[in-house]
Amino acid sequence: MTYLDLINGVLRRLREDTVTTANETDYSQLVGEFVNDAKKQVELAHKWSALRTTVTLSTNVGTTNYTLTGAKQNAVLEQGLNDTTNQYLTLRPKHFFNDNTVLNTPADGSVTDFMFNGVNSAGDLLIQVYPTPDAVETLNFDLVIPQADLSADSTTLTIPSNPVMQMAFGMALRERGETGGQSAAEQFGVANAALNDAIAIDANRYQDEMYYYRV
Repeated sequence: MTYLDLINGVLRRLREDTVTTANETDYSQLVGEFVNDAKKQVELAHKWSALRTTVTLSTNVGTTNYTLTGAKQNAVLEQGLNDTTNQYLTLRPKHFFNDNTVLNTPADGSVTDFMFNGVNSAGDLLIQVYPTPDAVETLNFDLVIPQADLSADSTTLTIPSNPVMQMAFGMALRERGETGGQSAAEQFGVANAALNDAIAIDANRYQDEMYYYRV
């Protein structure tokens, strides 16, 4: 569903007039905020298959710091590997790098280890690798990267739409205080059921990663 579809879906459930653009009225803008708030909650509830991607970078000789372009602070790392040497990379703590690059002379060679090293001005995650590359190598990082906030009418939601819409509807009910129908608490129950069902379906694609029980 598109951003506009989600907003109108919530508006119809509130018995409000639909709109032709997300920012048509103050209230449609508010509902749009609820849609993005709900999107964030649903995205962080599970490692959705639709959000899984691989960030690839090439090392430069003598350079240890790199950017995972497009991976913001809410991205989740699955694994890293050196595609040139066909080996998995080991995520290390800061003291490992202190021991090997500050307290001792850094080694040169094929990359085997990495750590997260903050973010850049664009909010992308930074990493530091070890040993210091002595050749050009290809590194792959499998990540779960949430979609940017929806803003354009035609932007399509990447994750399942039903739990997002149901949760946004619950937020709108809570803000309004009354609807003459179901309460916000009841609607959040509907939203949680929709989220559980969506997670169960998606998790079935990765049966080697987790066991899922609906409670």
